[in-house]
Amino acid sequence: MTLPSQGAFDPYVVRRDFPILARTSKGKPLVYLDNAATSQKPEVVLSALDRYYRTYNSNVHRALHTLSQEATSAYEAARTTLSELIGAPDPATCIFTKNATEALNLVANAWGRANLSAGDEILITEMEHHSNIVPWQMVAEATGAKVRYLPVTGEGRLDIDALDGLLTERTRVVGVVHVSNVLGTINPVAEIARRAHAAGAVVVLDGAQSVPHMPVNVTELDVDFFAFSSHKMYGPTGAGMLWGRRELLEEMPPFLGGGDMIEFVAKEGTTYNRLPYKFEAGTPNIAEVIAMGAAAQYLQELGLQNIYQYERELVQYALERLDTLEGIELYGPRDERAALVSFSIDGIHPHDLSMLLDEDFVAVRAGHHCTQILHAVLKRPATTRASFALYNTREEIDILVESLEKALAFFG
Repeated sequence: MTLPSQGAFDPYVVRRDFPILARTSKGKPLVYLDNAATSQKPEVVLSALDRYYRTYNSNVHRALHTLSQEATSAYEAARTTLSELIGAPDPATCIFTKNATEALNLVANAWGRANLSAGDEILITEMEHHSNIVPWQMVAEATGAKVRYLPVTGEGRLDIDALDGLLTERTRVVGVVHVSNVLGTINPVAEIARRAHAAGAVVVLDGAQSVPHMPVNVTELDVDFFAFSSHKMYGPTGAGMLWGRRELLEEMPPFLGGGDMIEFVAKEGTTYNRLPYKFEAGTPNIAEVIAMGAAAQYLQELGLQNIYQYERELVQYALERLDTLEGIELYGPRDERAALVSFSIDGIHPHDLSMLLDEDFVAVRAGHHCTQILHAVLKRPATTRASFALYNTREEIDILVESLEKALAFFG
């Protein structure tokens, strides 16, 4: 790992840690601006994956031999590192999943099905990712509960003034995204949690877009469950985490059954393992979890506050440059926001635009970004999204704008 000198955050130094950024296509350098979908991986993460498979590949929690003990130690060390990353007071309340989606499904199924009944209400927001909508709709259908939605304002913020009217004595759970993957909005989670708890509701926070980009502390946010993914925070795919309050996790039944989540199995029934293993059935994604821990260590060494400040300046530069384009509409708040920009350009379909940008080896995302409810609010079936990371630069934003200007000229 190459740390920036003298404590300053230098993306040009950081870029050396990411081998894929040296790629070219048709003589053009890769400009990777699809980080909200998945981020690239630094050498420390790639090395962690390689080292596991080359030197101590073995199952965890299963055997007394050296390889298994080494694998178990590395696996549990990753849990501790990740608990520190999000300010969790107890690593045992940090459960490994295969992604944020599975983590949210775990809450909806294990907590929701045990605690929701006909007439109860689930309050989520219009800017949620599908992974914090669909599981609740499925549980509502199974239990007779009702899903309600907190609206989004024209500025791309949650309508907090409407919150008290939507919170009732029947509200059992409030699901909210920490950072919108379309609008870049950073939601006032602590305030939402305060009001939700006053109404007696449990708060489920989707942190997939916040953990890689800013300091996160689940204790200060005062939420009850927190989900995030490895692959968006410079780790590998196939790993994620759910943090939950111990008292809630203790009461919840397991989500999946099988090896390692059991204490004792008999013909008459089964007793379950202690936390966190009660929710980790079967052989986990061991290498990916260990590498996710390496990614967390990497972020901590760079400093999340340093990353947040740099990306904040970067996205403001992007907004200024994109504003110069004719016929463009930018979505989301213009001041305090995360490092992504979604936009539309009159007369150009986002898919066509994405394909033209790829001719310059500029990678952006086009579509509804798993937020069809939000896109209905925006009155757009799809948008184009450029999402930034700690290794992106102003020069890359200039290349993006130049490529967009070429697209505008192409479409006349």
